[in-house]
Amino acid sequence: MISLPRDFAPSVDLYELTMVDAYLREGLTEPSVFSLFVRRLPQGRNFLVACGLEDALEALQNLSFPGESISYLSSLNLFSDSLLDWLRAFRFQGDVFAIPEGTCVFPDEPLLEVVAPLPQAQLVETLVMNQLHVPTVAASKAARMVLAAGARRLWDFGLRRTHGIDAGLKVARAAYLAGFDSTSNVLAGQRYGIPVVGTMAHSYVLAHGDELSAFRAFVRAFPTATLLVDTYDTLGGVRNVIRLAKELDKDFKVKGVRLDSGDLVVLAAKARQLLDSAGLTRVEIFASSGIDEKEILRFAEVQAPIAGFGVGASLAVSHDAPNLDMAYKLVAYAGQGRMKLSPEKENLPMQKQVFRVSRGSRTERDILASHEERLEGKPLLVQFLSAGRRLSPAVTLEGVRERVRSELAQLPEEIRSLDTPSRPFHVELSPKLAALRQRLASELSGRPLPSGDHT
Repeated sequence: MISLPRDFAPSVDLYELTMVDAYLREGLTEPSVFSLFVRRLPQGRNFLVACGLEDALEALQNLSFPGESISYLSSLNLFSDSLLDWLRAFRFQGDVFAIPEGTCVFPDEPLLEVVAPLPQAQLVETLVMNQLHVPTVAASKAARMVLAAGARRLWDFGLRRTHGIDAGLKVARAAYLAGFDSTSNVLAGQRYGIPVVGTMAHSYVLAHGDELSAFRAFVRAFPTATLLVDTYDTLGGVRNVIRLAKELDKDFKVKGVRLDSGDLVVLAAKARQLLDSAGLTRVEIFASSGIDEKEILRFAEVQAPIAGFGVGASLAVSHDAPNLDMAYKLVAYAGQGRMKLSPEKENLPMQKQVFRVSRGSRTERDILASHEERLEGKPLLVQFLSAGRRLSPAVTLEGVRERVRSELAQLPEEIRSLDTPSRPFHVELSPKLAALRQRLASELSGRPLPSGDHT
């Protein structure tokens, strides 16, 4: 079993090192606040599921620059000796406030905020973005599939399609947290304790003289297998499963059949009819082959007799929304607010808090506020690191799964839908934060920002 390295050095972009070198030369080392957020939702997304925080915290706590990294950086002939000395001694000593994994989030809400001396907070920019981006993309995609599937099971089959082994681990974990039942990824099973599942490939059938012989051999080794039935002819494959059941009689323990091609709605109905007529009502039908949440919803709407789905590429790379407009921006330095005014890339100044307001069992709206405010609703940002040290142990995967389940259940119905709602989820600024934003923008540009609701 392979084990991926957990060495995060030097997991930075070059410009972070050049800026840190310049900061140190200028003495710009006062406390700063950086905020990591998503500017806007991808098309087709009504919400995101925050994910990847545990990896980000681990990365921050383990970030260091060993001798070989320092030697490499020195060989570039770009950096001052003072920067290299600073990197040799580097350990992250900042504070981290974040929205817990499994929480549904919306544009401009900080997924994470780093409070640290300016050089430290700048250095970790790429690292924390990298650790949160893919998991949040994957968890958000997986959550849509979970909502579409209802009680049907979902299997992650995406490892062979992900952009690298590490991405495969992150996707498997994110999908499980979002509500998937299991993964084919054995390393994810070992590392995270996720249930592992698998069926068989067409190559196993092709390696034998005929399909029935292949089924006989596989079931001798794995009596409770799920058999892939579409190598030659799907319904012919189902009939071979029925023949095998008659041969084995009481020793027949096959759990299911998998359909991987053709019109899955029609084939599932005909396969169910054949199995039920043979008395094999307990043999379940699973489907795979390019399935995404819209296909899953379609199967549910026509009540196709499919017990679960194996999902590969559409989850592995989130093909309809593979990236987020995620940013990590300086919002305060030496106690003073900072903000960009770039068109469509403005950010909110100062350290923040998000208050989630609910009515009954439904989430109603969020209020983006300054960190020190105390408003109605539940505060979402929690401190996880203080001076680089963890304040509380990690929540179990099952605990995060339960959080996701609760969060999805509380979303407004139109936000839970796979369709784009007539109005996005309501996120407003507190009067204090709105006034600060307006004042700072006026000071920087000499003109007030356009008025209007922040949603």
